[in-house]
Amino acid sequence: MTTTQQLYQLFLQHPVISTDTRKIGAGSLFFALKGDKFDANTFAEKAIEAGAAYAVIDNPAYQLGEKYLLVDDVLTSLQDLARYHRRQLSIPVVGLTGTNGKTTTKELINAVLSQHYKTQATQGNLNNHIGVPLTILTIDASHQMAVIEMGANHQKEIELLCSISQPSHGLITNVGKAHLEGFGGVEGVKKGKGELYDYFLKSESPEVRKSGSSSAVFINSDDNTLLEMAAARKLSHVVYYGTSSIDDLVSGELVENSPLLGLEWTNNKTGEQYRVKTQLTGAYNLHNILVAITIGVYFNIPAAEINAGIEGYQPKNNRSQIVQTATNTLICDYYNANPSSMFVAIENIGKLEAKRKVLILGDMFEMGPESAVEHAAVIQKALDTDVDERIFIGKDFLSQISKFKIQKTDATFYETAEDAIVGLKAEPITGATILIKGSRGMALERLVELF
Repeated sequence: MTTTQQLYQLFLQHPVISTDTRKIGAGSLFFALKGDKFDANTFAEKAIEAGAAYAVIDNPAYQLGEKYLLVDDVLTSLQDLARYHRRQLSIPVVGLTGTNGKTTTKELINAVLSQHYKTQATQGNLNNHIGVPLTILTIDASHQMAVIEMGANHQKEIELLCSISQPSHGLITNVGKAHLEGFGGVEGVKKGKGELYDYFLKSESPEVRKSGSSSAVFINSDDNTLLEMAAARKLSHVVYYGTSSIDDLVSGELVENSPLLGLEWTNNKTGEQYRVKTQLTGAYNLHNILVAITIGVYFNIPAAEINAGIEGYQPKNNRSQIVQTATNTLICDYYNANPSSMFVAIENIGKLEAKRKVLILGDMFEMGPESAVEHAAVIQKALDTDVDERIFIGKDFLSQISKFKIQKTDATFYETAEDAIVGLKAEPITGATILIKGSRGMALERLVELF
């Protein structure tokens, strides 16, 4: 069997990892991962033929020569290789998780850090048990910083990802109602996300000492749940950010939301104040922006560079993204949805100054036994919010109609996105600011061309 140390020596010679034979890099290491419907061991020979230097496999039936490296389990070997590589690095690694805002926050932190340091960050949302090790293995000797996003829908996943990425600095964006089915309810979400705090409870590890700075956890001082979670663990190395606390390293407030955000922030160590305009929408993004600024201040990045990073970040991932069409302003936020993110998105459009405001909301997935209650709560929130039109799409929303005395002017319900497309073509919406939000599986991007 090939050991992790042996694999690492080969990785140093061939520092490109491939997991897809359609995208084989010449001289790369191909890891034959298994999926629900495929076994990449069967593609190992194809990978070698396509130019891979070696293929890592866990089925001896496909070991066709010295270029085929047999291990007990390919996924575990990939994770162990990343874990070993991380231990060789002497740079700060910021690890983050949370219910909402992970990817946007990661991109903002990367935008700020990259103004001053060569920074590697999670690409897209490759934040799981495969994506995290792949990201770690892209960090090389030229990088000065790294930002690793960690996602989870079950307990113990953040614990695993922390063991691989071994962050020297960390944060939880928030804890809300998402993946309730996998986590086993809201308390399960708190416990699962709290595994990042648990990691920082451990004695300072060698990789933290090697990073050249003490470890730190960044905590939103306006979030009582996070404060309670940190207090319960007696975290000592904490850096606060928020809107009002005197303990905040950075504090700030929105000065513009129309619909793009502008804010004023203060470095409370120096007392200096600054203003910055963003290309983000949604008041709920204030704390995501503030933590990126805080991390910039913490790592001694000049304010002008911090602001340049914030101003330059343009969302392109269907998260809080503004799309201006010939007749409407769209707030495209349909990458994912859960009750927590739905509520703040609905609240935000309610506060916007616009002549006409429309909500288009799609079903939320992975709600488990709480699905009916949570979909009903979102309907009620939408009905209580000052908008001109409300459209609900999906079987879960449709099933809740009987709980409300809804007039035709209050809301429109469609069972499927296809039904909604027919309805919207028959009654086009113009001159409006429109929030489009739903779980990824609803594929609400199909609606955009109608506006």
